Amino acid sequence: MFEHLSERLQAVLRRLRGVRTLTAEELEEPLRELRRSLLEADVYSGLVRDFLERLRAKALGTSLPPMLLPEQFLRKLLYEELVELLGKQWVPLRIAPRPPTRILLVGLHGVGKTTTAAKLALYLRQRGRHPLLTSCDMRRPAAREQLQQLAEQIGVAFFRGDEGSSPEALLGAALRHARLSARDILIVDTAGRFSIDAELMAELRHLRSILQPEEVLLVADAMGGQDVLPTARAFHESIGITGIVLTKLDGDARGGAALSLRAATGVPIKFVGVGERPEALEPFHPDRLVSRILGMGDVATLVERFQQAGAAVAQPQGAEEANFETLLQYLRSIRSMGSLSELVALLPGIPPWMRTAQLDPKALIRAEAIILSMTPEERRSPQLLNASRRRRIARGSGTTVQEVNRLVAQLQQMQKILQQWKRKGLPVRFGFKG
Repeated sequence: MFEHLSERLQAVLRRLRGVRTLTAEELEEPLRELRRSLLEADVYSGLVRDFLERLRAKALGTSLPPMLLPEQFLRKLLYEELVELLGKQWVPLRIAPRPPTRILLVGLHGVGKTTTAAKLALYLRQRGRHPLLTSCDMRRPAAREQLQQLAEQIGVAFFRGDEGSSPEALLGAALRHARLSARDILIVDTAGRFSIDAELMAELRHLRSILQPEEVLLVADAMGGQDVLPTARAFHESIGITGIVLTKLDGDARGGAALSLRAATGVPIKFVGVGERPEALEPFHPDRLVSRILGMGDVATLVERFQQAGAAVAQPQGAEEANFETLLQYLRSIRSMGSLSELVALLPGIPPWMRTAQLDPKALIRAEAIILSMTPEERRSPQLLNASRRRRIARGSGTTVQEVNRLVAQLQQMQKILQQWKRKGLPVRFGFKG
């Protein structure tokens, strides 16, 4: 996520290493590089100019606190200004005082509206809500079938309505069904176009007037660069959007859309899509995103992913509980949290080369296959794994004896660490919340 922009901004900060005082001359080259980096990231040019002017005024108008180096001071200013630019804090969804809360998704064709509708429904269901999905996209072949299939995959209710129903009749029937079935959120997918036209806007305005939604969310492609800005403005001026969902933020997005949209439209970015998995939708926290861009990690998001995956830390228990049964649970939990590259990017203090390294995405799958090739007794008692058993496990898992040996060694190392923690009285538990 924003690897190129992150590398460029950190390179700008490194230019100030060894500088003891922050003068206009010392600041000139870093600001020039910063301008080039932001423009290459497709940030709107007028926004870049205003941003750099504010940064220059604060950098030269403030005396450095004692023991704070210019590099650290500029990093702090960059963090504060970028967070301000992105909207300071996450803006949650508006919830209707009387259910159902109605959410209308709009956007151009191909930006991922239908997938986002399903991801949003899953996000809300995981937080105790009871969403209902429906689609008013009568133009795209099989659009409603696609959303229905996604709803079935994630275990969320879907309302299809009668074939040939008008959008007005479908929305009315969906609202009645939501009330009768105690669904407190109604998420409505809509048709898109490859470009903005008057017919599309008139149709969406009509749908909005019928539904009277609490939220009108524009789904936009983060890889669209500066092309996203006129699209967002057109939707906002014609329909009145209340929030933005940025998709494909895990792809080759340069960051310009995220950095420009909030300032250019005044509308908050509420969610971001960070992968293809149904769970890959995150609330947009400006401070966390800026921390990632500046190489400071994102521990809060990492902790949330651990919590969602079900990992528990509680009372001290014996280190002997660290066996392959518990290791299998942790491997599956980690896999549900995203790719290894995603998780590494959330860690603070990780060097840029490690953040962009192509970590083996199949490493966890191979480890799981090795454990599943063991008998239940072998998983509970790793000391049983002699040479012949290890050869059998390697054949059964499609791996090598060396890989089996490596996994056994890693478990033994984990057991040693847990024994040390136990001797020091640190809380240790291998377990999961159901």
